[in-house]
Amino acid sequence: MLKDRVFRISDIYVPVRRRRTVDPAAVEAIAESMLEEGQRTPILVRPDGERLVLVDGLQRLEACRSLGEETIVGILVRGR
Repeated sequence: MLKDRVFRISDIYVPVRRRRTVDPAAVEAIAESMLEEGQRTPILVRPDGERLVLVDGLQRLEACRSLGEETIVGILVRGR
C-alpha cells in the first residue's frame, strides 16, 4: 500500500517538458486553497538514482514553492 511521505521540495526534479506546462493562474488558486485548507492531494514522485523526479502534481508543487514551503506531501511510486 502506498502511503503519504514528506519530501524536501529542493530534492524534486521537474523535467524540462513538464516545466513548460505551469499555469500561473492555477498555481495561484491552489496556493490560496492550501492556505485555507492545507494540501489535500499528494504529489507523485519516482526515484531516479539519487534524485526524485516529479510524476504528477506540478501545479501543487509550484503552489507550495510560491508559499515558501520547504517540504511537500507526496507518494513515492516506482517507474517502469
